[in-house]
Amino acid sequence: MTNQPYGGGYGYGGHGSHGAQEPHAPYQQPRSQPQAWPGQGYDNAYDPYADQQHTQQWQGQTWETQMQPPVAAAAPVTPDPVQVSEPAPGSGQVPEPAPVAAGEPEPEYGPATLAGNARITDAQRARAEGRSPIIEPGMQPALLTAVLGLLLAGGAALGTYALLVPLVVLQGLTAAGWFRLNGMWPARQGIALGFLGALAADAAMLLSDRSPGVILGVLGVWVLLSLVLQLRSHAEPDERMYGLMATVVAAALAIAAGGYLAADADAVVVGAVAVAAAMVVRALPVGTAASAVLAVAAGVGAGYAVGGMASEGALVGAGAAVCALIGHRGAGYDYPSRFVHFTAGVALPLAAAGPVVYTLGRVLG
Repeated sequence: MTNQPYGGGYGYGGHGSHGAQEPHAPYQQPRSQPQAWPGQGYDNAYDPYADQQHTQQWQGQTWETQMQPPVAAAAPVTPDPVQVSEPAPGSGQVPEPAPVAAGEPEPEYGPATLAGNARITDAQRARAEGRSPIIEPGMQPALLTAVLGLLLAGGAALGTYALLVPLVVLQGLTAAGWFRLNGMWPARQGIALGFLGALAADAAMLLSDRSPGVILGVLGVWVLLSLVLQLRSHAEPDERMYGLMATVVAAALAIAAGGYLAADADAVVVGAVAVAAAMVVRALPVGTAASAVLAVAAGVGAGYAVGGMASEGALVGAGAAVCALIGHRGAGYDYPSRFVHFTAGVALPLAAAGPVVYTLGRVLG
């Protein structure tokens, strides 16, 4: 019986047939013909692969590299004979990957890169490094707070409706910043609800000749609306309770900022300028305790100067500066992001000082 060998390009280079073979051209394409079964043309005693040749599948390059042109590499690389171990043809071994050279520097990856996220925020980096959870907003948010405070002071000096424009901006930043400070984002419904509560309180004060009593009424209504909003949620009970508290506090802070609208114009001017001065001094590169003391002193001085060199102005400035420091501290807690710094970090110092400015202005006025 005449053995039928495999055509060029598909034969086993190291295992030839013992029968007669027909000569063929080096680049001849294989012809469709039945393959030889085990024992036909191969000696099982000398060829251990004869019983497996009909099921062998080549998923890579065959050992007959002279039949195919080599693939051009992107850059010529000379392998180190110590690093690469190339198996002999027909040995059945798989090439092992070469280890990294001893003198070659290894790439450095940060904690977030190992977790699969190459872009991380300053807050995530601080949390991964185990640093303090308090990250202060810095000078840029402090300057924005100062600008917004000066706009409030200028609006109060011009009139009620001129004060309303920067006040609405302050209330919007307060609602959005508080939600993001608590890690709830996106939470458009809660932010919108808190901001609408502030607008409703402003409108009620304008209609009631700036009566501060309407603030408590609007706040009570908005607590009920926040409760209804969370009852419609399909989240877990703990998450719904957390969302309810964040919504109520955001609405309360945004509505309380309307105290500037109910306060006397002179008290608004003194308090807003005192907050602006205190926040700029607080952002100076000195120690935390020293900068806090200097910030209160700056608020007292600004209130005294703007308030007509009177002790009442100094007291209003001191109260506004202390409340501003509390809001500033809250905006820097729990690894805040840059978005929090430019929303809550800007708005919370002014929003926290609003009720005190109104109260001290009525008592000392």
